[in-house]
Amino acid sequence: MFKGVDFWPHNRVFPIMDVRRYFVLASVALFLGSVAMLSTQGLNFGIDFKGGSLFEVQAKAQSGGAAGVIDISELRSKLSGLGLGDIQIQELDQPSDALIRIEQQAPQGDESTERAQQNAATKVREALGGEINIRRTEVVGPAVSGELKWAGITAVMFAVFGILFYIWFRFEWQFAIAAILALVHDITITLGVFCVLGLDFGLSEVAALLTLAGYSINDTVVVFDRIRENLRRYKKMALEKLMNQSINETMSRTVVTSVTTLIAVGSIYVFGTEVIKGFAFAMIFGILIGTWSSIFVASPFLMWIGVKRDWSGLAKSEKDIVMARP
Repeated sequence: MFKGVDFWPHNRVFPIMDVRRYFVLASVALFLGSVAMLSTQGLNFGIDFKGGSLFEVQAKAQSGGAAGVIDISELRSKLSGLGLGDIQIQELDQPSDALIRIEQQAPQGDESTERAQQNAATKVREALGGEINIRRTEVVGPAVSGELKWAGITAVMFAVFGILFYIWFRFEWQFAIAAILALVHDITITLGVFCVLGLDFGLSEVAALLTLAGYSINDTVVVFDRIRENLRRYKKMALEKLMNQSINETMSRTVVTSVTTLIAVGSIYVFGTEVIKGFAFAMIFGILIGTWSSIFVASPFLMWIGVKRDWSGLAKSEKDIVMARP
């Protein structure tokens, strides 16, 4: 009978808990570095959170059907004389495409801020002329951007606290604290990478963080569930050895699931449009750091906090089931 293909060396036991201090020190260094970057440099908020205007433009095709090419320096000279303040022009993957960002405009006279933004967008369209097509336009006012920023922070905080209470209810408080520490570790380092690389951070990246939170905590719960099961099965096994065995027993599932998800998200990043690349990058890095924390960080945190090995809390039927297991 065909049993499928298995690429994982199940007969190999990796001594993860023996060298846990090195993994934890590396994670703490990355965490502190991310906190320092976020405190000093801060995130490069997109127009969703800062307000302003964004234009995705494309050069028209030349005679003969050849794709046009955007001259960034010429485009910058066209827009710099409009008196619109800071204008950022970013090259995209194709030489015919570019992204233009204009800062939030201050109202003149009796006009509203929204009207000032619309007037700036009109000036940009006129300056670009007929040689460049505007494929996408986004205009966000300060009131909307402030609401969106607060909504994004609230969504992440509610997600973290919801996960905390679920793990606390599902397991014990020690498991909940360790899981949240690992989750905060994942989110903070992901934000630090966005800060270091200067990538735009908008609503789609907030959605990626929420997705990352669910993905990371799911991996951690799988490991913790096996730890709890082994705590009930092996009453006298040393805690360090028990945790190492639990991690190894679930590692194939964790790694294979992460690789499968990375293939899907990587395809989105490579073949997707510029609009979705920020989300895809956050997911790719989040999956990597989430897999790292589920294997190398969460269990050492749990061991440091201390886990209860009380057998008396089990129902008689549950004891019988556990004792009957080979």
